[in-house]
Order: sequence, then C-alpha cells, then structure tokens
Amino acid sequence: MTSDDPHQADPVQNQGADEIGRQAKRKLAAKKRRARNPFYGLGLFGLVGWSVAIPTLAGTVLGLWVDAQFSTERSWTLIGLLAGVTVGCFNAWYWISKESEDE
Repeated sequence: MTSDDPHQADPVQNQGADEIGRQAKRKLAAKKRRARNPFYGLGLFGLVGWSVAIPTLAGTVLGLWVDAQFSTERSWTLIGLLAGVTVGCFNAWYWISKESEDE
C-alpha cells in the first residue's frame, strides 16, 4: 500500500543522508589528526615568514632600482621596504585567518 504522505521517509534518501553524515565525520576526524601533527605549527610559521619576507625583499629591490634610475629627494628604497612589509603583514594575516577557519 502506497502512501501519499510527503513526510514519509524514503529509504533511498535515508541512505544518501547516512552517507553524507559518514563523510562529514571522516572529514572532521582527518582535520583533527592533521592539527595534532607536531610539524603543523612549524609549517605555518614558515608560511607566515615567507609571506612577509618575499614582498619585503621585492619592495626593497624595486626601491633600489628606482633610486638607481631616478635622482629624487625621497629614498625609494625605504618606501619600497615599508610597502613590502605592509603587504607582507596583510598577506600573513590572510593566511593565518584562512588556517584558523580550517580548524
């Protein structure tokens, strides 16, 4: 006997929901295992370091080049250094916030 009740559970839909639940539990368990790795913090430290160092160096090199090409009153090397540090800090903040969301 078939029922026209839309709230009646469909066995196929229940299997799909159960499978989604199992996959979600596996993902959460994998995230917990990854966060417990002792090298996780070291890797994040390196990521933050390079995300600051590369823009800082790029800004400094660009400033040195501008100083060598043009004679101005301003020190473009210092301006490039400060701009690179600023960009690097925002970059590091982005990566740390992204890693914090994953936990």
